[in-house]
Amino acid sequence: MSDSTRTHSRAPRSKANKVAFASLIGTTMEWYDFYLYGTAAALVFNKQFFSSLSPTSGTLASFATFAVGFLARPLGGIIFGHFGDRVGRKATLVVSLLVMGLASTMIGLLPTYADIGLWAPVLLVALRLLQGIGLGGETSGAVLMSVEHAPSARSNFFGGFPQMGVPAGLVLANLVYFAATSLSTAESFTTWVWRVPFVLSIVLVAIGLVIRLRLTESPSFSAVREKDELVDIPGWAALKGHWPKIIATVLMVTAASSCSYVFTVFSLSYGSANLGLDRQTLLLGVTIGSVLWLLSIPFWSRAADRYGRRRIFLFGSVVLLLAAAAYFPIFNIGTTLTAGVAFLCMALTTPISHALQGSIMADVFPAAMRYSGMGIILGLGSLIGGTAPLIATALFAGAGTTTPVTLYLVGICTTSLVAAIVLFRLAPGIDKGQHLGAPIPGPARDPQPTV
Repeated sequence: MSDSTRTHSRAPRSKANKVAFASLIGTTMEWYDFYLYGTAAALVFNKQFFSSLSPTSGTLASFATFAVGFLARPLGGIIFGHFGDRVGRKATLVVSLLVMGLASTMIGLLPTYADIGLWAPVLLVALRLLQGIGLGGETSGAVLMSVEHAPSARSNFFGGFPQMGVPAGLVLANLVYFAATSLSTAESFTTWVWRVPFVLSIVLVAIGLVIRLRLTESPSFSAVREKDELVDIPGWAALKGHWPKIIATVLMVTAASSCSYVFTVFSLSYGSANLGLDRQTLLLGVTIGSVLWLLSIPFWSRAADRYGRRRIFLFGSVVLLLAAAAYFPIFNIGTTLTAGVAFLCMALTTPISHALQGSIMADVFPAAMRYSGMGIILGLGSLIGGTAPLIATALFAGAGTTTPVTLYLVGICTTSLVAAIVLFRLAPGIDKGQHLGAPIPGPARDPQPTV
């Protein structure tokens, strides 16, 4: 089998480091934009865009618009994945950054329901869709740029850098919101201060463009193009040749995303509205937990390079299941201390499996269809995980207790654990980064690098 990922010469170590850092910065900026929305959905949007509804219905509607971004991610994964496999990783990442950043800036400029009525939530949903489409192309490309430049023995470590962008973006978003709420009154924050973090996205877009335009193309994609191995419809080729592994991988990645969104989004509205905890204290707790999440990723990705992905990932899946079972029983004690303990449990267990998701997904597919394949997996996986705050809100509203929410999280974690076991049995070489997917079928190749 001739796959370009491991057989071509890797980039020099200095270039790999530069690309990994750029991937971290880029994903941080895009997840900053994405998490801004989640925080605003928990704290502001129910009042500004759904003021005609009851408080519970407004919160549900607000989280529904949060989930819309995840509905759009599979579409973004397909669109950007196609061009990432046909035109190149670098150019595709530049466009995804522009889409995401400009949509976020426009959210900060939107009129509210009091200003334009129903058009306000309609425009909010449209911009959220654009955010989801942009992010659908971001994560896959950033992971590939980092992994495909990495030394072969350190693919997990370098693949962890884009994964660090998730908690880093959350930390940045929460720090900005924490500063905004601290420096303003409750009335001014709800009225206009919440807009400032969104408008600042335009500055981050400019910084991201400068960084990304200086990168070189992925060696794997360059080799595919040189060998005339471009695929006409890479997304279809990925689905057709790898669907059992795609299903297993999609289910495998849902636990970390579902638990993280309940931890970082649902906990804010639930803790303030139902437990009487201070909103700023909750924001600070989530931020500190996310810093620990961020700092843990290099440790676990290095451990996977040394001991194997399977061992580390399955360990992480088991401890995350235990944390999911204990999270709300601890959180519901209702003190600041116990809320901090609950946040700590989730923050220390989520990164174990999350750190390895990118490098595992990269090795499911050959290089010629890798961007598309990863986009499909991440889009579908995030669709399941991203609806977690909405599902948690609905379950709590229906039962009046968090017990169904806990059962939901435990069920998701159990499913992901089983799916991971299945994936490593379907493709045992993934454990050591040796599985590169099936050979590219001859009829699907196109010798011309056209779109």
